Amino acid sequence: MDEEDDVRRRNLLTGAMGAGAVAVMGTGSASAAPLDLEVSLFRLPPAKPVPLPRLVQQIAAARQDYCAVQYNRLAQVLPRLIAAAEATRDASSGRARDEAHLALARTYVLAAELASKQHSDATWVAADRALSAARSSGIPVAVGEASRMLAIAMRRSGRPAVAVQMLTSEAADLDAAHDQTRAVRTSLLLTGAYSAAAGHDRNTALDLMAEAGEELGHQDTTAPGLFTVDATPAQVDAYRISVFNALGTPDEGVTIANRLDVDRMPTAERRARAWTDIARMWNALGDGQKTFDALQRVEQEAPQEMRRPALRALTAGLLYGPTRLEGVRKFASRTGALT
Repeated sequence: MDEEDDVRRRNLLTGAMGAGAVAVMGTGSASAAPLDLEVSLFRLPPAKPVPLPRLVQQIAAARQDYCAVQYNRLAQVLPRLIAAAEATRDASSGRARDEAHLALARTYVLAAELASKQHSDATWVAADRALSAARSSGIPVAVGEASRMLAIAMRRSGRPAVAVQMLTSEAADLDAAHDQTRAVRTSLLLTGAYSAAAGHDRNTALDLMAEAGEELGHQDTTAPGLFTVDATPAQVDAYRISVFNALGTPDEGVTIANRLDVDRMPTAERRARAWTDIARMWNALGDGQKTFDALQRVEQEAPQEMRRPALRALTAGLLYGPTRLEGVRKFASRTGALT
């Protein structure tokens, strides 16, 4: 799910995202140019206000790029989109200003998600700005979505206990009477469970997983989805695998992985992440062939995911490991792990 702490913090806020865009997307297409999203966060391009419905439509399109794992296109669009959202917020008043704050919060959530893909500390910047805009909007769902990203940045900086405290506090503050709020609560609890597992706190991790399952049982399955994640039985199972991986007991995830129907997960990004967790599980258990099989499923779902540092490292481990696997060298070359 959010568990690439082992290769986090490759660079600070000085252009790592530009190099990261190439690392994620590769250099095989004309559109895969270096993109300094981090720099853009501090120096947004000039922009004018746009009608709020058009802004919301543009943000929805950017969200689709994220869910479809079109990270290069998203990185190209985001600086201008954030700048337009800032200008629109500044020019708005009353209820329209609240809605513009929501729009701005979600552009920064997307920026935080994209930075997180490269383990960049720019996640801190984008998530903090997302949370500030979300609180100004007064919309609880937006606050929960932004809080989740800030907690991920906390955990990756070596503060898992603080992340758990923040996530559980935010979850407790949400009104469980609203179905979509229940979905946000579920996502906060799931991220809290993984954060606790990353801090080797097994009891808290399992308690939060159980609580997330209970929340899921109460919510209306027809409620609209969250902005970048989802709260479904498949998502809960995928998080269970990642929690057991982080706790150092990957064998506990095998039964879950065998029953998980990844194809039913709603977006390419979530399906790729589930296969990533399964690959990590089999890798930890020493089964190179099943690890390779899972990585090939990641590539089938979302080729750009395989360009991420954590997955290239996992592929390299198979390539130079003790077991010879047919096709792994071509796969490593194709996905950027063989340099």
